[in-house]
Amino acid sequence: MREGAFGPEGLVLGPDGLARPAWAANDPLLREYYDTEWGLPVRDERGVFERLSLEAFQSGLSWSTILRKRPAFRTAFLRFDPDAVAAFGPADEERLLSDAHIIRNRAKIRATISNARATVALRASRPGGLAALVWSYAPELMPAPRTLGEVPTRSPESEALARELRHRGFRFVGPTTMFALMEAIGVVDTHLAGAHRPHPRAASR
Repeated sequence: MREGAFGPEGLVLGPDGLARPAWAANDPLLREYYDTEWGLPVRDERGVFERLSLEAFQSGLSWSTILRKRPAFRTAFLRFDPDAVAAFGPADEERLLSDAHIIRNRAKIRATISNARATVALRASRPGGLAALVWSYAPELMPAPRTLGEVPTRSPESEALARELRHRGFRFVGPTTMFALMEAIGVVDTHLAGAHRPHPRAASR
């Protein structure tokens, strides 16, 4: 397979000789994200809350847009410390709406603040809090996609997780968004066969 070409597996060979899925093949920022972060296990509360928040902001936008704005998001939302964001009030909401470096969407900003409060509240009723709850929906059987067309966009587990999170007061947590979250933090493994990245769970053993 020549550089930049699509193989039968739906992978693209990069200039470094490594095969990646098309979404991670061309943009340097997405390539670095795929190589160093996507699909690797995230099990701490702050890390899961950040990813959940960014997935919500991504709705209707490209992930590359979110990655480019992530440093500004981290500054604006105090590195996604749930306790700090849960304490945000009307003045903080207006501050965020005037910040041109992030996504200025009132509904998503309010949802992030509301989700921080739900994350804090979850500690009292769910051992391990948000991270443990999300990881409890890891499937028994992993997808084994060979092409991008075989990668699902939702699953019974992501649908059940979305229902529970909504029941617990979370917003912007639909089943497709939750499946993307589960992929991003290693709960679900959808690496294509033949990609250079190893199975994240195998790599962590």
